[in-house]
Amino acid sequence: MSSDYLLRAEGISKYFPGVQALSNVNFHLRAGEIHSLMGENGAGKSTFIKVLTGVHKEDEGSFYLKGNKIDLSSPQDAQNIGISTVYQEVNLCENLSVAENIFIGREPMKKGRIDWKEINKRSQRILWERLNINIDVTKILSSYSTAIRQMVAIARAVDISSGVLILDEPTSSLDKNEVEQLFRVMRNLKNEGLGIVFVSHFLDQIYEISDRITVLRNGLYIGEYETRKLPRKELVSKMIGREWGEDSNQVKKTKTQVSNEIFLRGKGLARKGTLNPFDLELKKGEVLGLAGLLGSGRTEMAKMIVGIEKADRGVLYLENEQIRSMNPKLAVEKGMSFCPEDRKVEGIINDLTIRENIILGLQTKRGLLRHIPLKEQKEIAQKYIELLRIKTPSMEERIDNLSGGNQQKVILARWLATDPKLLILDEPTRGIDVGSKQEIRNLILKLAREGITILFISAELEETIACCDRVIVLRDRNIIGELQGSEMSESKIMEMIAKGVDSNEASLA
Repeated sequence: MSSDYLLRAEGISKYFPGVQALSNVNFHLRAGEIHSLMGENGAGKSTFIKVLTGVHKEDEGSFYLKGNKIDLSSPQDAQNIGISTVYQEVNLCENLSVAENIFIGREPMKKGRIDWKEINKRSQRILWERLNINIDVTKILSSYSTAIRQMVAIARAVDISSGVLILDEPTSSLDKNEVEQLFRVMRNLKNEGLGIVFVSHFLDQIYEISDRITVLRNGLYIGEYETRKLPRKELVSKMIGREWGEDSNQVKKTKTQVSNEIFLRGKGLARKGTLNPFDLELKKGEVLGLAGLLGSGRTEMAKMIVGIEKADRGVLYLENEQIRSMNPKLAVEKGMSFCPEDRKVEGIINDLTIRENIILGLQTKRGLLRHIPLKEQKEIAQKYIELLRIKTPSMEERIDNLSGGNQQKVILARWLATDPKLLILDEPTRGIDVGSKQEIRNLILKLAREGITILFISAELEETIACCDRVIVLRDRNIIGELQGSEMSESKIMEMIAKGVDSNEASLA
């Protein structure tokens, strides 16, 4: 019955210029449950959450909280009635302290002044008692890792929320232990009667933590299901709108003919405080994976190769040419491209259109004085919109109007347009849906068959093994071993990470 629900959304529709983002969407959340919202990128999940939290105003439909109709005209309206959200891209003030971020806009006062002692005390207690995190809350937020910043955002949301907590991809920057810690918090809040809306693309997490699942597809409401009664294959079929074959969710790895010719060689590359000395070889047409836990040095290694992080020792050779000082511009000129892990901060240019974002890399390669004619820009953009199946009403749409997965495809299109020799992909499928992941994985293998060298980073070991010819394993900023061919397995990689030894020693342990 409707009175049983803490929160109800009935017939919600939302229109943007040229796009119907939501059409007649329903959603029902009970007190004391964790309800997952699922769908491919472009399905409408983010738009629905933004409507629910007052960022956007619905064009049709109604929301009810505890049976009473509510009007959500602003995020403040949502917060005032106990609806709190942690978005996928954490929005905090990194120049402020942890405590200031938790209580910003809600600072306790004493004799007409902000009570800093109380703020620090309460922040420490919230983090420890509810999230089991013990950090110095007076330190500037930017001094902490991405994972800690994510947990601070969750701590703030938990402290604000009195009824509904929305977590939009909260685990994307967390390691396994931190995810388990978050899930313990979520279960405790559920037992206290809080209703939690959980969005994640990790199916294992969905099935581990959620009670029910609502599926959206192309802005439409597909259905609401009890998690324990919904087989995974059926869930994926509902998300993508077609039957999912027995092996369709496995990358079809066609053995590439990897050249013996070395494209890139690093000898003793290192940066103090960032990465310990390492040697690296990349062959032409090879897909080389970097595996390791958060903070192992994967991203730092990739950034060092293209000169974003400057090596303070060692030598880099590119096609047998010694590069004395690599920098991003030189890297592009030499045929190297880098798709970063954080697409919001390091990838897309929000104020530019899809077309403009796509041609940025090629314009850099040609030089600022050799302007690319508009006709050529449109031809390039259209080619990659079609190739990567980017969902957009127009190439002149602003990129920040696209879903996360489609933004990721635009960044990939930007670097493919430069005709790269080396493509570095740092978490190219993070935070995107199952279907888009499959498309990107298959594209990676296709590019390798065409002779492009690829350095591939992913936290998903199954994905790494499926895509790569070789895998280098890192731990604590060191290379600890290498696997290839039949040696590659999730258990072997995890064993190496746990033991911190090379593959031969691990097999003898």
